[in-house]
Amino acid sequence: MVGSCLALEDSDYMVGTHRSHGHPIGKGANIKGLLAELMGRKDGVNQGKGGSMHLSDFSVGSLGETSIVGSGLPVATGAALGSKLQNDGKVALCFFGDGASNEGTFHESLNIASIWDLPAVYVCENNGYGELTAWRKVVASDSIAGRAVAYNMPGEIVDGQDFLAVYEAVKKAVDRARAGEGPSLVETRTYRYENHAVGLPTEHYREQSEIDDWRDNKDPLMLFRARAEELGLDPSILVDIEAEIKTEVEAAIEFARNSPEPEVEEAFTHVFTEPVEIRR
Repeated sequence: MVGSCLALEDSDYMVGTHRSHGHPIGKGANIKGLLAELMGRKDGVNQGKGGSMHLSDFSVGSLGETSIVGSGLPVATGAALGSKLQNDGKVALCFFGDGASNEGTFHESLNIASIWDLPAVYVCENNGYGELTAWRKVVASDSIAGRAVAYNMPGEIVDGQDFLAVYEAVKKAVDRARAGEGPSLVETRTYRYENHAVGLPTEHYREQSEIDDWRDNKDPLMLFRARAEELGLDPSILVDIEAEIKTEVEAAIEFARNSPEPEVEEAFTHVFTEPVEIRR
């Protein structure tokens, strides 16, 4: 996610998946506003009305996400169309999961983006499972990226745990889109450590040894730390960054807790052209 967002310019568009808290952070959204939104507070990026499922921050090009699987694909495609019509040079990047690749919105969006050479980049974060089902049981092809062939666009598979590999693959797709060469599909192979929801059993659809292997040997933070040291980066820099982030997050949590709740009268603002009068 971070590698993908870093391939974008500040003015570019980004559409996340449902509950994609990390995506707007990667795009540059203010953490204080995001946490306040999660708590339903007035100082949230959506005044406390969007919540966990509907975070958006247009000031940084984060067009939001919804609770409907695959619904962000047409939004990103529409943003890409708008960019092309306005000739403003912006690129629209859309995140979605392996499950969403089986939705009609996926096929419709990629098809029209290819026909119209839209500046769109579709990034499938394939984390291995859709709720309790392994992706290979419900996808007929050997990969999500392989479906790009049907829409006459590049399709690439990349190690989603490798920050630099993701950045390079998405940057290539973004540059291609900005040059007017049309859309691309990038599949990042990653993993979902936790269950789809708290309390669900794991033993009937995946082995604990599989989870342990991904946690112990394929953690993206640890892999990047090792890679950074290989490239000659001073390890103390990463320690300082972690400390800065910890301080920033703690301050954001405190900000969100102190943020007031929206007034009752605000329930109908940003919903209708003419606000509905609340009679007490």
